[in-house]
Amino acid sequence: MELGLVGKRAVVLGASSGLGASCARTLLAEGADVTACGRRTALIDAWIAENDPHVQTRASSLALDLKSRESVAAAIEDIHARGGADILVLNSGGPPTTTALDARPEDWPAQFQAMACSLFELTQAMLPGMIGRQWGRIVIISSSGVEQPIARLALSNAIRASIAGWAKTLSAEVAPHGITVNLVLPGRILTDRVRQIDGETANRTGQSIGDVAAASSAAIPMARYGTADEFASVVTFLASERASYMTGGKVRVDGGMIRAV
Repeated sequence: MELGLVGKRAVVLGASSGLGASCARTLLAEGADVTACGRRTALIDAWIAENDPHVQTRASSLALDLKSRESVAAAIEDIHARGGADILVLNSGGPPTTTALDARPEDWPAQFQAMACSLFELTQAMLPGMIGRQWGRIVIISSSGVEQPIARLALSNAIRASIAGWAKTLSAEVAPHGITVNLVLPGRILTDRVRQIDGETANRTGQSIGDVAAASSAAIPMARYGTADEFASVVTFLASERASYMTGGKVRVDGGMIRAV
């Protein structure tokens, strides 16, 4: 299937590793020109260098720390200098694990700035260009916690729910301009983040990490964790020409883990 991504300019956040890196690599493989953003640009440069030389010319790294408003402003200026963005893959990573009872008052504004406000600001800065071209794709990497809150991820559950509300509102506002806005909800995708959470569970419960992972896998109908490449394929489809009539939605990539219809 031809996805219509050749020559499209994609900006992917959190692209140094995990889901962000896989999304950036898949978009690049499908012909998009990719600006891969993250704090660890050396890691981005390393995976770019793994590609054929002619593919490498379509990818570049950009330093971006979502916790810093100055860094976000500088990245916006740099992206504009590169011609703007046709595709935004918004990936803000995950906050520290905590229960709702134990969350510290200072955690909320700091994490909301990094996980939500920075995404809102960057998107608003890119939208005039998308509106002018009457084409755009905004794909937000969220969490299954939006539909079924995850224990000990109180910060993530709350902040990602607010992002979902923003995304749904925005999707209706920009739809007449050929711009789509969708959330993709990963379940247990095998990344460093999931390994970290499994490790914390193991330390807290006295189980081995293997036992924690086995119990988690047993709760998934497909009986395994997903891969980052499986997740990235869905994001890339939503970023493509082929997904032109999909907007305002939430797409699960969770192996059937969420049992609600």
